[in-house]
Amino acid sequence: MTHEVTGVIARAKGAPVELTTVVVPDPGPGEALVRIQACGVCHTDLHYREGGIGEDFPYLLGHEAAGVVEQVGEGVSGLAPGDFVILNWRAVCGQCRACRRGRPWYCFALGIGAFAEKTLVAAGQCTKVSPQVKPEVAGLLGCGVMAGLGAALNTGQVGRGDSVAVIGCGGVGCAAVLGARLAGARKIIAVDIDDRKLGWARELGATDTINSRETEPVEQIKALTEGNGADVVIEAVGRPETYTQAFYARDLAGTVVVVGVPTPEMRLELPLLDVFGRGGSLKSSWYGDCLPDRDFPMLTDLHLGGRLPLEKFVSETIALDAVEEAFAKMGRGEVLRSVVTF
Repeated sequence: MTHEVTGVIARAKGAPVELTTVVVPDPGPGEALVRIQACGVCHTDLHYREGGIGEDFPYLLGHEAAGVVEQVGEGVSGLAPGDFVILNWRAVCGQCRACRRGRPWYCFALGIGAFAEKTLVAAGQCTKVSPQVKPEVAGLLGCGVMAGLGAALNTGQVGRGDSVAVIGCGGVGCAAVLGARLAGARKIIAVDIDDRKLGWARELGATDTINSRETEPVEQIKALTEGNGADVVIEAVGRPETYTQAFYARDLAGTVVVVGVPTPEMRLELPLLDVFGRGGSLKSSWYGDCLPDRDFPMLTDLHLGGRLPLEKFVSETIALDAVEEAFAKMGRGEVLRSVVTF
């Protein structure tokens, strides 16, 4: 049996997204059919539409989703119809070379398309969480919010008493601010060119803000950290200019984490002597280096306990046909997250 649903696709580079009919088959061995309840509009979707990640058009967009399992295929255990799940676009497959090396957070397998009423996924891409969490909130852990939280908690390993700077305060950057607060950072410096975004960062835990249109951010970060620079600097923009700022805004032997997604033509140039002489760690953060089965239930429990205000990331809920306008709002800096609800 097949299921005809409406989905959002990017048909060509730079072209507006469009609605189309998608035929979804019943699940085969190891697969699950999920009825989508909510899916966030992530900047990565826009990257795909603009050809910034690949050019294998068309793409079925949407990957930041939560919903209810409708059917499971042969051989699936631990998952049943009716389970409320967050979909993870990079599940732990157990078979790729990263998994075999004991680094499952780097798993290379799988993908997802969830701007549709139903989607077919590998069963391992379904992480069960409490159904008490609202779908529009839960789904955000499927990508952007998890990426930011994990950049601070997992990749950056922010510790109690650390100083942290976050450059770029969209959805991912604000989540990194929240992650730094959750980790116990004593000083959290938010940097952006938009005062509205800096206000969001302040609400989510930033102790200081810098508008980098008005103030040179590296020197200001140093001034706010006794002249030293931050212990951890998280770059959530994905541009060479802001990465260079992050590199020089950290303390000696500090850590830089890039979680912003660059485009293929971007190049970075740094004096190799500075890379050597400043020591520390230069890291990239894929999906917040998360393990969904470990992190999603923990974070949703913290949310339900009032300790993780994930609801603050939901700026609006929209219909499936409003994704293109949501991209425009994202570009204008008007929203942290627009979330499609079904």
